[in-house]
Parts: sequence; structure tokens; C-alpha cells
Amino acid sequence: MSALMKDELFHAQLVRAIGYAPYGAADFGECVATASRISGTDLTAWHDEWAATASRVRDLAIASEAAGETVSARSAYFRASNYFRTAGLFAMGSPVDPRLVEAHRLEVDSFRRGAALLDPPPRIVSIPYEGSSLPGYHFRAANDAEPRPTLILVNGYDGTAEELYFTNGAAALQRGYDVLAFDGPGQGAMIIDRGVVFRPDWENVITPVVDFLLTLSAVDPSRIALMGLSFGGYLAPRAATREHRLAACVSDCGPYDLFDAIAGRLPGLLARQLPDGDPTLLRILDRLARRVMSRPTAGWALRRNLMVHGLTSPLEYFRMAPQYSLKGLEDLIECPTFVCSAEGDDLSANAPRLYEALRCPKEYVRFTAAEGAGEHCESGARTLFHQRVFDWLDGVLARPASI
Repeated sequence: MSALMKDELFHAQLVRAIGYAPYGAADFGECVATASRISGTDLTAWHDEWAATASRVRDLAIASEAAGETVSARSAYFRASNYFRTAGLFAMGSPVDPRLVEAHRLEVDSFRRGAALLDPPPRIVSIPYEGSSLPGYHFRAANDAEPRPTLILVNGYDGTAEELYFTNGAAALQRGYDVLAFDGPGQGAMIIDRGVVFRPDWENVITPVVDFLLTLSAVDPSRIALMGLSFGGYLAPRAATREHRLAACVSDCGPYDLFDAIAGRLPGLLARQLPDGDPTLLRILDRLARRVMSRPTAGWALRRNLMVHGLTSPLEYFRMAPQYSLKGLEDLIECPTFVCSAEGDDLSANAPRLYEALRCPKEYVRFTAAEGAGEHCESGARTLFHQRVFDWLDGVLARPASI
């Protein structure tokens, strides 16, 4: 895909924002016009211009709602929510940036105002979790009592429960699935508002979520599927290693082993010192990583990673990464599993290794640049991803339970 912005990361996040247009959360012209006012790697301009666009669109939503124009209001609220999320994205890091907190507040509020205009609107839920709760949404495909398959959605490092509606929720609802979207530890409101960081044993997150789901009416317990994207592409299959009430699992561009994904980006000699090799070389690695981390866009991912894991140094992150691995756990996954990777995405480069190691019924798809789907999580071609994954999932959930 030709670059829409000169900076690679800015381009990727612009494509991510535009990619939700088919599901009502972006207008191509609004996004490109906003991007045209941002140059170089100016993170302040990125925040300010996206926030300005989001505020303008939100004002349009409020005016349309006051005039009784439900469709226009819903569309504008959803676009504003996506743009506020995009505005706050690069403010992720420690300590928590007030701009991130405010952008997230407005993202959530705009989304909820728009979602309230859906037919039927979602139920805002609090999922019991270790003496506290996980915030989320339960969407129904229709306002009736018919038991339907339910898709539980899992995000990655920098997504939110609200964004999940646009990444996969709306597509699922169109196909007759009910949807449960939530923020888990390290995600969305859990990290921004509560400071709750990631954990590798995601089965201990998903099991309470499934427990909660089964308390709701009109849920078909034999047709509960789990779909994770980006880092959620690790979290979902990790959960499936222990949570066996799942009828299917989808891993969309996740890492098979987080340390391997990281090590592939590090100088080989230094990577080989991890976790506890030559102290001098490890200090050099830490200094180099801190130098990268100080750069506006090149260092953003590492700044974000430290925040969501509750860490203070790159070396801590590198040493922690091996905890997030599916190696040796593949045989524990029993449900049919869909694994995919994108041609230009190094995070999912080892997805074929996960696929080959699985012993359950399985499907693998490699999305390519030639079909416009070569970027991380097929961000420019979500409708193509949805066609492939839901055609597979429909077939899996239609099979008799004994198959």
C-alpha cells in the first residue's frame, strides 16, 4: 500500500483509523484531511489535529441527536469515538499522560452515545473479576430471546473495548452473532483509569468472562467463540489452552512467542545475552533501547509496552517477554482454531509455527499485500478478513458437537 503519510507509524495508524469506515467509524475524507495537517513525527500535532477533528464531529453528532436525526447522530458519534482514540494513542506511556485520559474519556462517552442509538443498544456490563470487575458491552444481534452464538472479543496492547465494536463486533452482529467486548488487564480503561497491567495467563481472565456470559439470557453455551487480534492473537489461544467451554478460537496476527518477536528486532549478539548473560552487553542493550525509546515514533511501541506491563526499563521488558509464549501449550487447545498472519507484519511472522503445532481442527490464512491486506491485523482490509474468518466460523459452529 502506498504511504499516506511519510512516517511509517503515522501511516499505519492512519490506515487503522480509516479501516473502520465500512463499520461506520470513519470517513476517508475526514481522516486524510486531518493527516494532511500533521508533518514529520510531531506527536503534539497528531494529538491536537485528531482531537480537533473528533470534537468537531462530536458537535455534529450532538446537533443531529437534538434534531432527532438518529442515523446521522450515531454515525458522527462513532466517528468521533474512533478519532478521539486515535488522538490519544501516541500519548500512551508512563507516567499516564492527562491527554490520554481525556481522549479515552471522550472516546468512551462518544461511543456510548452512539451505541445507545443502535437497535438494539448494547448492555453496558461489569464482569466480576478477582474481587473487582472488567468493563464491557454485551451486544445482541436482535431484540428477542433467541439463543445465538456469542463471540467474545479480545484486544491487544493499545485497543479498547469500544474499538472492538469496529474491529470485529459490527461484522459479527451483521452475521447474527451476539458479541461480548471488554477491557482486560492492560487494556483500555483497565490500564488507563485503573492501572491494572497485563498478565500472561489469560485463561484466568477468560474463564470469569465465560462464567459471566453464561449468566445472561439467550446465550447458546455450545456456541461460544473467542477472537483476539494483535497481541490478543496470543491472549485468545492462550486462554483456549485451559478454557474448554469455547467452541472455536481465532488468532488474528498475534505473536506465537513474544520474546522471539522481540529478539528478531534486536542485534543478534545482544539478544543472545538475554535474560541474564554478560552484564556489560546487557547494559549496552538497555542503553540502546532507551535511546530508541526517546525518539517520537520509533520509540512509541516500547514506551507503550512498558506502560501496559507496569515496567520501568526496556531490560525488564525483554526479560519478562518469555512468559508470553504458546510454545509447549499447543496440545492443550482442543477447539477448532483459525490462525492468520499478514505478509508485511513481523509480529505475526511465526503464526505458521503455531498453526503447524496445533493438533485441534484448524485453519490458516496468510493475507497479502496484493489483496490490500498485508499490514498488521489486515488494517486496510477488515472486510476481507471478516469474510474469510466468519465463513470459517459459520461452518465450525454449524457442525454437530460430536464432530
